[in-house]
Amino acid sequence: MRIDLNSSAASQISSDQDTRQVASGGANKTAYIAQEDRTTLTSDSADVQSLVGVAMQSPDIRQDKVASLRQAVNSGQYKLDPAQIAGAILDEHA
Repeated sequence: MRIDLNSSAASQISSDQDTRQVASGGANKTAYIAQEDRTTLTSDSADVQSLVGVAMQSPDIRQDKVASLRQAVNSGQYKLDPAQIAGAILDEHA
């Protein structure tokens, strides 16, 4: 014969909780339901939303900068300094 202690322990815990609620008259449960969460938005929220809208409308790629660099590369005027590139890489990882 096998005895399952888990189900009897779970039912005991459940009945103990029910007994405590009945003994307290259920006042805690009523008080918990009566409480509400409230949120207040200030005018700062509208300002933030406005700034987000402006930021989302700006392009990710600056086309004028890309066009000038493309022209410099195509004409052979764009020269890279290897020492400057190496220095920038070292500064980035230092």
